Amino acid sequence: MKIAEVGNIIEFKDGLQGIVEKVNENSVIVDLTYMENFDELELEEKTVVNHKRYTIIHGSDE
Repeated sequence: MKIAEVGNIIEFKDGLQGIVEKVNENSVIVDLTYMENFDELELEEKTVVNHKRYTIIHGSDE
């Protein structure tokens, strides 16, 4: 399992996407305002996602 780094774009929970802002031991803090439809979804700006629950869709090494 590859762990995301700050600045990576990840996808989780049925297609939600966000930019990793902080990496913790077991999770990452993600900024959801990256999504074009963020305002329509009525979500909080940031959320915590466990390392086991996301996939990296755009990393810093690409």
